[in-house]
Amino acid sequence: MKRTITHLADGRELFYFDRQDDADRSAVDKRDLPPRPPASELRYDPLTEEWIAVAGHRQGRTFLPPTSECPLCPSTPGHLTEIPSSSYDVAVFENRFPSFSAQPVEYEQVGGLSEVRPGTGRCEVVCFTSDHDSSFSALSPEQVELVMEAWIDRTAELSALPGVEQVFCFENRGPEIGITLAHPHGQIYAYPYVTPRTKLTLGAAERHRERTGGNLFADVLAAEREAGTRVVASNEHWTAFVPAAARWPVEVHLYPHRQVPDLLALESSERAAFGPLYTEVLRRLDGLFGVPMPYIAAWHQAPVNVGRDLSYAHLELFSIRRAPDKLKYLAGSESAMGAFVNDVLPENTARLLRSVITD
Repeated sequence: MKRTITHLADGRELFYFDRQDDADRSAVDKRDLPPRPPASELRYDPLTEEWIAVAGHRQGRTFLPPTSECPLCPSTPGHLTEIPSSSYDVAVFENRFPSFSAQPVEYEQVGGLSEVRPGTGRCEVVCFTSDHDSSFSALSPEQVELVMEAWIDRTAELSALPGVEQVFCFENRGPEIGITLAHPHGQIYAYPYVTPRTKLTLGAAERHRERTGGNLFADVLAAEREAGTRVVASNEHWTAFVPAAARWPVEVHLYPHRQVPDLLALESSERAAFGPLYTEVLRRLDGLFGVPMPYIAAWHQAPVNVGRDLSYAHLELFSIRRAPDKLKYLAGSESAMGAFVNDVLPENTARLLRSVITD
């Protein structure tokens, strides 16, 4: 793999990840771009003890442009994009409209019981392929490995930035999810705090260890593999299963068989085995209702400074589609109370996914 770093016209970093060592990445961004926006604010919610990012500049971000104006496609003489090269394998760049950044920001305390501080951190965009009309499910195993190498590279560098507490790699797919760009891509957030979901699961893992001496995530995986009823697919190094208490109508978790805190700790054989299984699961999702499945794919990795011995890196994949013509909306119970009600039995979801023909 060849890694090349360059800069866009406004100073943002751009990384190319190529399979060939002779890839030419000398193209220069010739656009006239405005200055980079200031960092967001973080405001503390004393009722939930959570930090909320306020990033007003994101209101102006690009929203569902036509294919001819896609900012993630390679540049052409008549259309200059975020990627100056005329082609690429995998490209990663700093988000032009970030939720977190290292840019300076002026802010004032808002009074009351809410504290305000800068939204220090970083947000990056990961372009999985230069093919606008492709999808992650269509990537070759070699291309998935390259994407994973990009995730690993960026996780390592972002984890080392001052103030970063957690690195989150994810993909939003489908207009139903609320994507703003249709090109196959994901994002990476480097948070200046440990996220609420991670705090919750690590707290549960710590209590589980105190009770049993075991690792909660490893024990969940072992129990699902033994039960078998919710396992969707597996290979030598990974298992994909529908969790017994799935919140979403379609939800699949992918675990490596060995406990590792983050993607960096995966061995080469584990990295190579991930792609074939994951793309199989994605094709099963697309085949479930005969329409492209909208989904969120979320990598759970250990925080930078806490809970690393408790953590177990895994991928959470879920969709709001509950039938060919029906979506699950977060109504009163879910949105106001955080109390989920799933309309679909997890065992049925697993059975239906296993029955999808992917060849």
